Amino acid sequence: MIVNANYTKLLKHLLIIAFGLLMLYPVLWLLSASFKPNQLIFSNTSLWPSTFTFDNYINGWKGLQGTTFGRFFLNSAQISVLSVLGNIITCSFAAYAFARLEFRFKKLWFSLMLVTIMLPYHVTLVPQYIIYNKFEWINTYLPLIVPKWLAHDSFFILLMVQFIRGIPKELDESATIDGCGQGQIYFRIMMPLLVPALITTAIFTFIWTWDDFFSQMIYLNNIKLFTVQLGIRSLFDPSGESDWGALLAMSVLSLVPIMTIFLSFQKYFLEGIATTGLK
Repeated sequence: MIVNANYTKLLKHLLIIAFGLLMLYPVLWLLSASFKPNQLIFSNTSLWPSTFTFDNYINGWKGLQGTTFGRFFLNSAQISVLSVLGNIITCSFAAYAFARLEFRFKKLWFSLMLVTIMLPYHVTLVPQYIIYNKFEWINTYLPLIVPKWLAHDSFFILLMVQFIRGIPKELDESATIDGCGQGQIYFRIMMPLLVPALITTAIFTFIWTWDDFFSQMIYLNNIKLFTVQLGIRSLFDPSGESDWGALLAMSVLSLVPIMTIFLSFQKYFLEGIATTGLK
């Protein structure tokens, strides 16, 4: 029985490893193809390039029309960092209010907030574009950043509300007896306990903002303002010959910030998703 159990366990691990390698294959192919000459990218399907070249990274980094990919990376970093700060601050404020404070129509406002999660982005795109156009925000970063500073992402508010509800209210009551106001309770008690949920919010926000293509394509037209995703898309020429090597090389580099942040904060990410509350 023990031998059969060991074989079963080994088989499960082998299946998981095989499935993991299958899921990683596109990434491994992308990495391999970025070091191949253009003429071998699609003709040689081997994961190990027969000819290594770094020209793809050199040519890709030169960018377009005098704007290098270094500029695109800085633009993406600026939008992503400001979006992360906005979501962490405003969504945590809104979550604390819904979870701990009492105010008129609280349940109604919370229900309306949950409804917005179900709305596809494309439903609100046209009215948002009209509003931003009247504000003269088109071709600026404001449409991409300002909503993050207005508790725009209901998903993160809900995530933090569930996390705060797992924290005993006795902590709030003890702080109130000691003379703390709502602001002090939030910054001195809730904020330290919210760290896993805040890091989860930061990771998701960074990944979604960094990988966002549709919104950036809608609002940004000036190549000087292009992000990494728009820069990669600009390397593709449907009417002519695309530089596939440069495109794949820049795609590899675009994954580095995301992988670095996820691996660095993986512990907090999993803890925040579990929303287990106070240990």
